[in-house]
Amino acid sequence: MANTKTTGSKAATSASKTLQSKSTGIMSRSASGSALSQTGAPKKQTSSAAASAASQVLRDGRTSAQSKSAAGSALAQAKGKK
Repeated sequence: MANTKTTGSKAATSASKTLQSKSTGIMSRSASGSALSQTGAPKKQTSSAAASAASQVLRDGRTSAQSKSAAGSALAQAKGKK
């Protein structure tokens, strides 16, 4: 089944703010970039590298709520394992 999910406006705003922050780490930037690129693009899916980065962002206690929001959106759009 094809991916029909897209990044919502709240998650897109969080991703944008995460990318603009000078203190954002590379994993958060990767997840945020993936989420932002999927705004209004239902056929795009998160790559395995970006999904891995998003997973690490969600597990890290030091990341901001904005980074976690963007990472969650990116991870929700990743291709599931079979």
